[in-house]
Amino acid sequence: MKKLVVAVVVIWGLVLVVGVAAAVVVIVHNSDDSDASSTSSPSSAPVPPSTSSSSGSGDVPPGLDRFYSQQIDWTSCGSDDCGKLEVPVDYAHPDGDTIELAVERHDATGDRIGSMIVNPGGPGAPGTDVPAQADFYFADPLLQAYDIVGFDPRGTGASSPVDCLSDSQLDDYVAEDPGPDTPAEVRSYVEETHQFWKGCAAHTGDLLGHVSTIEAARDMDVLRAAVGESKMTYFGFSYGTKLGATYADLFPDKVGKFVLDGAIDPKLPLYDSTLDQAQGFEVALRSYVQNCVDQGSCFLGDTVDAGLQTITGLLDQVEAHPLPTNQDRELQIGNAVYGVITPLYNKDYWTYLDQALQQALDGDGSTLLALSDAYGSRTKNGSYSDNSLEAISVINCLDDPTTYTPAQVEKHYGAFEKASPTFGHIFAWFLTACDGDTVKSSEPPIKIDAPGAAPIVVIGTTRDPATPYEEAVAMAKELDSGVLLTRDGDGHTGYNHGNTCIDDAVHAYLLQGKVPADGTKC
Repeated sequence: MKKLVVAVVVIWGLVLVVGVAAAVVVIVHNSDDSDASSTSSPSSAPVPPSTSSSSGSGDVPPGLDRFYSQQIDWTSCGSDDCGKLEVPVDYAHPDGDTIELAVERHDATGDRIGSMIVNPGGPGAPGTDVPAQADFYFADPLLQAYDIVGFDPRGTGASSPVDCLSDSQLDDYVAEDPGPDTPAEVRSYVEETHQFWKGCAAHTGDLLGHVSTIEAARDMDVLRAAVGESKMTYFGFSYGTKLGATYADLFPDKVGKFVLDGAIDPKLPLYDSTLDQAQGFEVALRSYVQNCVDQGSCFLGDTVDAGLQTITGLLDQVEAHPLPTNQDRELQIGNAVYGVITPLYNKDYWTYLDQALQQALDGDGSTLLALSDAYGSRTKNGSYSDNSLEAISVINCLDDPTTYTPAQVEKHYGAFEKASPTFGHIFAWFLTACDGDTVKSSEPPIKIDAPGAAPIVVIGTTRDPATPYEEAVAMAKELDSGVLLTRDGDGHTGYNHGNTCIDDAVHAYLLQGKVPADGTKC
């Protein structure tokens, strides 16, 4: 069994399930392979800087004047505007090589307040997806007031993407078992991990060491200046909360209104964060099964434990005997695992998990495979629409190169399986994700407490599988100006999920500057 090096994609990543419903409809019903293209009306002319500031650049770090003084040449891209932002590869050597970042803007539809820079998570998800799907992410009051400005962080999307594996190799990695069970499988696992990193170095070059979160945060300040804002308004989901908190620590005087939704604890060691997430997905899976049982005549069983046993039994069967699908690929164990995990990000998608599991129990893996493909951004023609599966490992390992040996992992099986009887074994092997990576970040670590920053709203959801609630609590405490807003509910992130209390608090903050009381519960 090969190691799913990119399996740490489970960590964070709201955007990875935005297209779940469409993917299930398209793949399960086996539509033709032609990609539909949409046409939209031309975008409006470039919008001038916010009236709240006469100069977007403010204090410019030494040597970066030419980057901070640039203006984006916006051109129409469907209903939005698109452009490029030039930044140095290495901020310590601003006269050296540069790269261009892809930027997209969805114009405010009403009385404009200014620009709001956004990030959907990952790490590795293209940030331009947010303005492109702005009405999925944001309610109308924010769409009326703000230009939604997204960018593909360096090394992702269309911003000089890192490259480690071919499409067919990515298929193999996602499909095969993410956790070895025998000495021979462990040896293969380690070999494949090393091959992943060799591929990254061979195909990406020097940029591989310069796609850290700190460097992406520095890029965001250049973007802030380019869109004409003296202070940044920011909305980050999932990993985007780490990116936002990093920015706040580097540029506390440039923090305007910040919302960090589905927050992670950037100070948590790898072992603890991985264990927390294993437990988070177990809690989410139990909630899903409990909902099925509560409705009566649950196809999984009469109790939660019985339902979980049905699911684990199915996964065991798929590992031994992959299922046929309506595609030219079988459902293998890796696909099955990610097919189960993907709908747990959003309670609205539990119905797709019902469909997938019922179908698989009848011997058809089509819907689980569709969900797995949606998770990894795999398209109908076999290509991948972005490089998020590769970028996530590269960025995570630059930020924290901690890794565990197979012998160390095996010693921790007990703790992981206690935290998550269903997923614990797999999550334990995520600890080895950086094994074989020899590239180190040139950026020294920072504390991430953002002293002197304006109030920063941190949102946590009590049964969030990808970013457990306790991490939002920790981030709010670690940020000097952190304000905790709690959503009692299921799924990943809190805003725009049907909780009026959360939405009203966010709107009052971003539109009127009214900071919610710390500890508010919804």
